[in-house]
Amino acid sequence: MHKDYITLKEKLEKGFSWPSVYLFKFIIPADNQKIALVEKEFGDTAQISTRESKNGKYISISIKEVMMSPEEVIKKYQGLDGIEGIMSL
Repeated sequence: MHKDYITLKEKLEKGFSWPSVYLFKFIIPADNQKIALVEKEFGDTAQISTRESKNGKYISISIKEVMMSPEEVIKKYQGLDGIEGIMSL
């Protein structure tokens, strides 16, 4: 596991009780295909909101979903790693 994920896992273990609603935040280039790839990674019960940047080049995506464990959160991030231009906040 990448060291950034190890640090994240430690923070998640200390800062949350599981299961818990977790807020994911991403910024991606304004591209409908990339938005669909991000949304596809989450379940039907996830609350997803998007907002376009002032210049329209980027989209911020906020997603709230119940996660069962820190490992499940990390798995979501890893599943999105391959999307070109995605930034996790």
